[in-house]
Amino acid sequence: MNFNDRKVLVTGGSRGIGKAVSLAFARAGARVAIIYRENREAAESTLSLLPGSGHLAIAADVADAAAVEACVKEALDGLGGIDILVNNAGIGIYHRIAEVSYRDWQEAWRRTLDANLLGPANLCFCVARHMIPNGGGRIVNVTSRGAFRGEPLKPAYGASKAALNSLSQSLAVALAPHDIFVGAVAPGFVNTELTADRLNSPEGEEIRAQSPFQRVAEPEEVAHAVLFLASEGAEFSTGTIIDVNGASYLRT
Repeated sequence: MNFNDRKVLVTGGSRGIGKAVSLAFARAGARVAIIYRENREAAESTLSLLPGSGHLAIAADVADAAAVEACVKEALDGLGGIDILVNNAGIGIYHRIAEVSYRDWQEAWRRTLDANLLGPANLCFCVARHMIPNGGGRIVNVTSRGAFRGEPLKPAYGASKAALNSLSQSLAVALAPHDIFVGAVAPGFVNTELTADRLNSPEGEEIRAQSPFQRVAEPEEVAHAVLFLASEGAEFSTGTIIDVNGASYLRT
């Protein structure tokens, strides 16, 4: 896939799936703006790996509406526009309903929805308002297998990702007349720094056995699906949710 001269904004772009997405776009010729929350070292490390020139890293908490507006403006100024938005940043907080206090339950829901749903919604708004008068663009939201099968240990996470799927499909309809195409990628377990402890624990064998491939996804496999939805020729796939879970969960 060729993304020469495309300008791409990737949230959570310094590590894991976001890093793989940023690298894949840069290798395909795009200029990339990485949004990271606080780990400047990881952002600079990823930035140094991106081929080409004109890339940038921007610190912002996507759960903060004012920070979203500011980081989109900084990306627009730094890249000279935004053709593709990838909402990848997100959090998952364990809050077992039988174990946490009511106060902790509320806090988990607030923080999760702010980061995983309201943040992406605000980014979609700010970027779409730039894309509408400038010839359209692509938005790809990274959701989760948990949106379909549920997340009993972190129910706010599953609910937020289900809502992000719904948001993606709503915007696919609303923005199609403006030549803005919206899709979602729903990974299962992915081999990243954030999952390493669980994959290397006794639980790891059970996690890998969920897929008939007896493994979990690599970040690059998720990035491949993201780039497909953002590519020329994929316009009629707007509103699509692509599962990248190695047949570990099959929905009807």
